[in-house]
Amino acid sequence: MSSDVAALTGALEVLADRRPLVYAADKSNYEQMAQVSAKFKVPLAVKGSTLDELADLTAKIKQAGVADLVLAPAISGMKEGITCLTQLRRLALEKNFRPLGYPVMVLTTAQDPAQETLEAITYACKYAGIVVMRGKQPWQMLPVLTARFNIFTDPQVPNAVEAKVYKVGDAGPASPVLVTTNFALTYFTVEGEVENSKVPAYIATVETGGLGVLNSYADDKLTGETIGKAIKACGIMNQVQHKKLIIPGLVAVLKGELEDETGCEVVVGPEEAAGIVNFLRTQWK
Repeated sequence: MSSDVAALTGALEVLADRRPLVYAADKSNYEQMAQVSAKFKVPLAVKGSTLDELADLTAKIKQAGVADLVLAPAISGMKEGITCLTQLRRLALEKNFRPLGYPVMVLTTAQDPAQETLEAITYACKYAGIVVMRGKQPWQMLPVLTARFNIFTDPQVPNAVEAKVYKVGDAGPASPVLVTTNFALTYFTVEGEVENSKVPAYIATVETGGLGVLNSYADDKLTGETIGKAIKACGIMNQVQHKKLIIPGLVAVLKGELEDETGCEVVVGPEEAAGIVNFLRTQWK
Protein backbone atom coordinates (compact mmCIF):
# COMPACT_ATOMS: atom_id res chain seq x y z
CA MET A 1 0.00 0.00 0.00
CA SER A 2 1.68 3.15 -1.22
CA SER A 3 1.22 6.14 -3.49
CA ASP A 4 4.89 5.95 -4.51
CA VAL A 5 5.02 4.17 -7.86
CA ALA A 6 8.80 3.70 -7.64
CA ALA A 7 8.55 2.07 -4.22
CA LEU A 8 5.81 -0.27 -5.42
CA THR A 9 7.86 -1.18 -8.47
CA GLY A 10 10.82 -2.08 -6.27
CA ALA A 11 8.66 -4.21 -4.03
CA LEU A 12 7.10 -6.04 -6.97
CA GLU A 13 10.52 -6.93 -8.35
CA VAL A 14 10.85 -9.09 -5.23
CA LEU A 15 7.25 -10.17 -4.60
CA ALA A 16 5.58 -10.28 -8.02
CA ASP A 17 5.52 -14.10 -8.11
CA ARG A 18 3.18 -14.04 -5.08
CA ARG A 19 0.74 -11.81 -6.98
CA PRO A 20 0.10 -9.22 -4.26
CA LEU A 21 -2.75 -6.74 -4.59
CA VAL A 22 -1.26 -3.33 -5.36
CA TYR A 23 -2.96 -0.40 -3.61
CA ALA A 24 -3.89 1.92 -5.18
CA ALA A 25 -4.37 3.60 -8.53
CA ASP A 26 -6.21 6.94 -8.45
CA LYS A 27 -6.87 9.79 -10.87
CA SER A 28 -3.38 11.22 -10.28
CA ASN A 29 -1.34 8.08 -11.02
CA TYR A 30 -3.56 5.54 -12.75
CA GLU A 31 -1.52 5.50 -15.95
CA GLN A 32 1.74 4.65 -14.17
CA MET A 33 0.02 2.18 -11.84
CA ALA A 34 -1.62 0.45 -14.80
CA GLN A 35 1.77 0.06 -16.44
CA VAL A 36 3.25 -1.42 -13.27
CA SER A 37 0.32 -3.80 -12.85
CA ALA A 38 0.52 -4.94 -16.46
CA LYS A 39 4.28 -5.39 -16.32
CA PHE A 40 4.26 -7.60 -13.23
CA LYS A 41 0.84 -9.20 -13.92
CA VAL A 42 -0.56 -8.37 -10.48
CA PRO A 43 -4.05 -7.21 -9.47
CA LEU A 44 -4.61 -3.52 -8.94
CA ALA A 45 -6.83 -1.64 -6.48
CA VAL A 46 -8.57 1.40 -7.93
CA LYS A 47 -9.33 4.25 -5.53
CA GLY A 48 -11.96 6.88 -6.18
CA SER A 49 -13.84 9.45 -4.11
CA THR A 50 -17.09 8.95 -6.04
CA LEU A 51 -18.74 6.12 -7.96
CA ASP A 52 -18.46 8.12 -11.18
CA GLU A 53 -14.74 8.52 -10.62
CA LEU A 54 -14.33 4.80 -9.92
CA ALA A 55 -16.24 3.87 -13.06
CA ASP A 56 -14.18 6.27 -15.18
CA LEU A 57 -10.88 4.95 -13.77
CA THR A 58 -11.72 1.26 -14.19
CA ALA A 59 -12.70 1.86 -17.81
CA LYS A 60 -9.43 3.66 -18.54
CA ILE A 61 -7.29 1.10 -16.71
CA LYS A 62 -9.01 -1.77 -18.49
CA GLN A 63 -8.25 -0.10 -21.82
CA ALA A 64 -4.61 -0.01 -20.71
CA GLY A 65 -4.65 -3.81 -20.52
CA VAL A 66 -5.33 -4.44 -16.83
CA ALA A 67 -8.54 -6.34 -16.07
CA ASP A 68 -7.75 -7.81 -12.64
CA LEU A 69 -9.09 -4.93 -10.58
CA VAL A 70 -10.44 -4.30 -7.08
CA LEU A 71 -12.58 -1.28 -6.27
CA ALA A 72 -11.43 0.80 -3.30
CA PRO A 73 -13.99 3.55 -2.68
CA ALA A 74 -12.78 6.34 -0.40
CA ILE A 75 -15.15 6.57 2.57
CA SER A 76 -15.14 8.66 5.73
CA GLY A 77 -17.38 6.64 8.02
CA MET A 78 -19.56 3.58 8.41
CA LYS A 79 -22.79 5.24 7.26
CA GLU A 80 -21.15 6.49 4.08
CA GLY A 81 -19.46 3.13 3.63
CA ILE A 82 -22.69 1.13 3.78
CA THR A 83 -24.37 3.51 1.35
CA CYS A 84 -21.46 3.36 -1.07
CA LEU A 85 -21.12 -0.42 -0.99
CA THR A 86 -24.86 -0.92 -1.44
CA GLN A 87 -24.92 1.38 -4.45
CA LEU A 88 -21.91 -0.39 -5.95
CA ARG A 89 -23.49 -3.82 -5.71
CA ARG A 90 -26.86 -2.64 -7.02
CA LEU A 91 -25.30 -0.94 -10.02
CA ALA A 92 -23.17 -3.97 -10.81
CA LEU A 93 -25.79 -6.67 -10.27
CA GLU A 94 -29.18 -5.06 -10.89
CA LYS A 95 -28.14 -2.60 -13.60
CA ASN A 96 -25.33 -4.79 -15.00
CA PHE A 97 -23.02 -1.78 -14.98
CA ARG A 98 -19.74 -3.43 -15.90
CA PRO A 99 -17.28 -0.63 -14.93
CA LEU A 100 -18.26 -1.30 -11.30
CA GLY A 101 -18.51 -5.07 -11.58
CA TYR A 102 -15.34 -5.81 -9.60
CA PRO A 103 -14.62 -7.03 -6.06
CA VAL A 104 -14.60 -4.31 -3.42
CA MET A 105 -12.17 -3.53 -0.63
CA VAL A 106 -12.69 -1.08 2.23
CA LEU A 107 -10.40 0.47 4.84
CA THR A 108 -11.93 1.02 8.25
CA THR A 109 -11.96 4.57 9.61
CA ALA A 110 -13.09 4.25 13.25
CA GLN A 111 -10.43 5.15 15.83
CA ASP A 112 -11.97 3.27 18.75
CA PRO A 113 -10.91 -0.42 18.61
CA ALA A 114 -14.35 -1.79 19.48
CA GLN A 115 -16.04 0.51 16.99
CA GLU A 116 -13.52 -0.51 14.33
CA THR A 117 -14.43 -4.15 14.88
CA LEU A 118 -18.13 -3.35 14.44
CA GLU A 119 -17.31 -1.38 11.31
CA ALA A 120 -15.31 -4.28 9.86
CA ILE A 121 -18.16 -6.72 10.57
CA THR A 122 -20.62 -4.39 8.86
CA TYR A 123 -18.49 -4.14 5.73
CA ALA A 124 -17.95 -7.90 5.64
CA CYS A 125 -21.72 -8.32 5.57
CA LYS A 126 -22.44 -5.38 3.25
CA TYR A 127 -20.62 -6.15 0.75
CA ALA A 128 -16.85 -5.85 0.90
CA GLY A 129 -14.68 -8.69 -0.35
CA ILE A 130 -11.63 -7.33 1.50
CA VAL A 131 -11.67 -5.36 4.75
CA VAL A 132 -8.45 -3.74 5.95
CA MET A 133 -8.36 -2.77 9.63
CA ARG A 134 -5.65 -1.48 11.93
CA GLY A 135 -6.63 -3.62 14.91
CA LYS A 136 -4.93 -7.00 15.11
CA GLN A 137 -5.71 -8.19 18.63
CA PRO A 138 -7.43 -11.60 18.82
CA TRP A 139 -10.49 -10.09 20.53
CA GLN A 140 -10.89 -7.74 17.57
CA MET A 141 -10.34 -10.32 14.85
CA LEU A 142 -12.47 -13.16 16.21
CA PRO A 143 -15.87 -11.41 15.87
CA VAL A 144 -15.04 -10.37 12.31
CA LEU A 145 -14.01 -13.89 11.30
CA THR A 146 -17.03 -15.41 13.03
CA ALA A 147 -19.38 -13.09 11.15
CA ARG A 148 -17.61 -13.79 7.86
CA PHE A 149 -17.81 -17.55 8.20
CA ASN A 150 -21.52 -17.40 9.06
CA ILE A 151 -22.67 -15.13 6.24
CA PHE A 152 -23.33 -17.93 3.78
CA THR A 153 -24.72 -20.56 6.15
CA ASP A 154 -28.20 -21.85 5.34
CA PRO A 155 -30.60 -20.38 7.93
CA GLN A 156 -32.77 -23.48 7.56
CA VAL A 157 -29.90 -25.76 8.56
CA PRO A 158 -28.84 -25.53 12.23
CA ASN A 159 -25.15 -24.98 12.93
CA ALA A 160 -23.69 -28.23 14.19
CA VAL A 161 -20.42 -29.62 15.49
CA GLU A 162 -19.05 -33.04 14.63
CA ALA A 163 -20.74 -35.75 16.67
CA LYS A 164 -17.87 -37.24 18.66
CA VAL A 165 -16.21 -37.13 22.09
CA TYR A 166 -14.54 -33.85 23.03
CA LYS A 167 -11.93 -33.62 25.75
CA VAL A 168 -12.08 -30.59 28.04
CA GLY A 169 -9.01 -29.96 30.14
CA ASP A 170 -6.72 -32.80 31.21
CA ALA A 171 -9.50 -35.40 31.21
CA GLY A 172 -8.54 -38.90 32.28
CA PRO A 173 -9.96 -42.24 33.48
CA ALA A 174 -11.74 -40.67 36.46
CA SER A 175 -13.28 -37.77 34.54
CA PRO A 176 -17.04 -37.40 34.07
CA VAL A 177 -18.74 -38.04 30.73
CA LEU A 178 -21.43 -35.52 29.81
CA VAL A 179 -23.90 -36.21 27.02
CA THR A 180 -25.38 -33.48 24.84
CA THR A 181 -26.49 -32.87 21.26
CA ASN A 182 -24.34 -31.67 18.39
CA PHE A 183 -26.17 -28.34 18.06
CA ALA A 184 -23.26 -25.87 17.98
CA LEU A 185 -24.77 -23.40 20.44
CA THR A 186 -25.60 -26.16 22.91
CA TYR A 187 -22.16 -27.75 22.65
CA PHE A 188 -20.17 -24.53 23.05
CA THR A 189 -22.35 -23.45 25.96
CA VAL A 190 -21.78 -26.76 27.73
CA GLU A 191 -18.07 -26.70 26.91
CA GLY A 192 -17.71 -23.20 28.33
CA GLU A 193 -19.39 -24.16 31.60
CA VAL A 194 -17.28 -27.31 31.93
CA GLU A 195 -14.14 -25.20 31.45
CA ASN A 196 -15.37 -22.76 34.09
CA SER A 197 -15.85 -25.62 36.55
CA LYS A 198 -12.14 -26.52 36.33
CA VAL A 199 -13.19 -30.18 36.36
CA PRO A 200 -11.58 -32.05 33.43
CA ALA A 201 -14.31 -33.91 31.55
CA TYR A 202 -15.43 -35.58 28.34
CA ILE A 203 -18.37 -34.29 26.33
CA ALA A 204 -20.04 -36.90 24.11
CA THR A 205 -22.14 -35.24 21.42
CA VAL A 206 -24.95 -37.18 19.78
CA GLU A 207 -25.86 -36.65 16.13
CA THR A 208 -29.23 -34.89 16.21
CA GLY A 209 -29.07 -33.00 12.94
CA GLY A 210 -27.93 -29.90 14.79
CA LEU A 211 -31.02 -29.69 17.00
CA GLY A 212 -30.93 -28.68 20.66
CA VAL A 213 -31.85 -30.95 23.55
CA LEU A 214 -35.60 -30.40 23.73
CA ASN A 215 -36.12 -30.15 19.97
CA SER A 216 -34.15 -33.32 19.29
CA TYR A 217 -36.04 -35.15 22.06
CA ALA A 218 -39.38 -34.01 20.62
CA ASP A 219 -38.23 -35.16 17.17
CA ASP A 220 -37.09 -38.57 18.47
CA LYS A 221 -33.49 -37.83 17.56
CA LEU A 222 -32.35 -37.83 21.17
CA THR A 223 -33.52 -41.10 22.72
CA GLY A 224 -32.05 -43.76 24.94
CA GLU A 225 -31.35 -45.79 21.81
CA THR A 226 -29.60 -43.01 19.86
CA ILE A 227 -27.52 -42.00 22.87
CA GLY A 228 -26.65 -45.62 23.55
CA LYS A 229 -25.52 -46.18 19.96
CA ALA A 230 -23.41 -43.00 20.04
CA ILE A 231 -21.75 -43.97 23.33
CA LYS A 232 -20.94 -47.46 22.08
CA ALA A 233 -19.65 -46.17 18.74
CA CYS A 234 -17.27 -43.62 20.25
CA GLY A 235 -15.95 -46.06 22.86
CA ILE A 236 -15.71 -43.44 25.58
CA MET A 237 -16.73 -45.86 28.33
CA ASN A 238 -13.62 -47.90 27.55
CA GLN A 239 -11.50 -44.85 28.36
CA VAL A 240 -12.85 -44.22 31.86
CA GLN A 241 -12.78 -46.30 35.03
CA HIS A 242 -16.38 -45.62 36.05
CA LYS A 243 -19.66 -46.51 34.35
CA LYS A 244 -21.51 -43.23 34.72
CA LEU A 245 -23.11 -40.99 32.11
CA ILE A 246 -24.42 -37.51 32.84
CA ILE A 247 -27.43 -36.49 30.76
CA PRO A 248 -29.18 -33.10 30.57
CA GLY A 249 -31.86 -32.62 33.19
CA LEU A 250 -34.34 -31.66 30.47
CA VAL A 251 -34.38 -35.29 29.30
CA ALA A 252 -34.33 -36.98 32.70
CA VAL A 253 -37.08 -39.24 31.40
CA LEU A 254 -34.45 -41.06 29.30
CA LYS A 255 -32.57 -42.29 32.37
CA GLY A 256 -34.11 -45.77 32.58
CA GLU A 257 -34.06 -46.44 28.85
CA LEU A 258 -30.45 -45.33 28.55
CA GLU A 259 -29.38 -47.53 31.46
CA ASP A 260 -30.96 -50.50 29.70
CA GLU A 261 -29.20 -49.61 26.45
CA THR A 262 -25.73 -49.10 27.89
CA GLY A 263 -25.59 -50.90 31.21
CA CYS A 264 -24.20 -47.70 32.72
CA GLU A 265 -25.40 -45.69 35.67
CA VAL A 266 -27.12 -42.62 34.28
CA VAL A 267 -26.84 -39.45 36.34
CA VAL A 268 -29.33 -36.68 35.68
CA GLY A 269 -27.51 -33.36 35.41
CA PRO A 270 -28.83 -29.80 35.64
CA GLU A 271 -31.55 -28.59 33.30
CA GLU A 272 -29.64 -25.44 32.41
CA ALA A 273 -25.99 -25.22 31.38
CA ALA A 274 -25.46 -22.56 34.02
CA GLY A 275 -25.82 -25.27 36.65
CA ILE A 276 -22.97 -27.39 35.32
CA VAL A 277 -20.23 -25.64 37.29
CA ASN A 278 -21.85 -26.25 40.68
CA PHE A 279 -22.94 -29.75 39.66
CA LEU A 280 -19.44 -30.91 38.71
CA ARG A 281 -17.79 -29.26 41.71
CA THR A 282 -20.20 -30.57 44.33
CA GLN A 283 -21.96 -33.66 43.00
CA TRP A 284 -19.48 -35.43 40.78
CA LYS A 285 -17.52 -38.12 42.62
